[in-house]
Amino acid sequence: MTQNILETIEIESATNPSVAIIWMHGLGADANDFVPIVKELDLSGCPGIRFVFPNAPTMPVTINGGYVMRSWYDILGTDIARREDENGLRVSQKRIEQLIARENDRGIPSERILLAGFSQGCAMTLQTGLRYPEKLAGLLCLSGYVPLRDLIAAERSASNQATPIFLAHGRGDPVIQIQRAEQSRDLLKELGYDVEWHEYMMPHSVCEEEIDDIGTWLKKILAA
Repeated sequence: MTQNILETIEIESATNPSVAIIWMHGLGADANDFVPIVKELDLSGCPGIRFVFPNAPTMPVTINGGYVMRSWYDILGTDIARREDENGLRVSQKRIEQLIARENDRGIPSERILLAGFSQGCAMTLQTGLRYPEKLAGLLCLSGYVPLRDLIAAERSASNQATPIFLAHGRGDPVIQIQRAEQSRDLLKELGYDVEWHEYMMPHSVCEEEIDDIGTWLKKILAA
């Protein structure tokens, strides 16, 4: 059964953009969450970018007592490494792949598309990007982790082996502790990925220094 494409908010930094960034929000947030960051990024010298902010579907979330909220997949318990909603991850992966295909249809090739996300959205960036069968421009991964980590080696696509990855986390993150992000970083490096690691004195959030580093990274990626 073909699912309807996700609702999105779109912002274009110039007419006829030649780059797209598909940016996924975290648990319980929505497509508006990262819209304000566009104005804060220094994108001087970058080509025109279409920022695509999708809404995750709504679902009952187990760890929140079954409360229905926007979520890319269910959170089954506090030990997110041991008990994962594999089916939910894979369903959302397909829906993000639909968004990539739509950008292809609008004239932006996969190698000019970046995936980005915060928390659950970070997990979806890695879930989708590492497996995607065509080369992507980059993976921007904020305050999250590699889901289904034991399956990555077998399921990853060679097309994105050299795709640059920006991985950032807060040292005081009480939601996803930095050790989990460090484990994800180490796994990706062991598998030969190009990981740029950043850590900041912040909780489960975004800080000004991080936004500056994201802008610098984007300019480096998009100028290549």
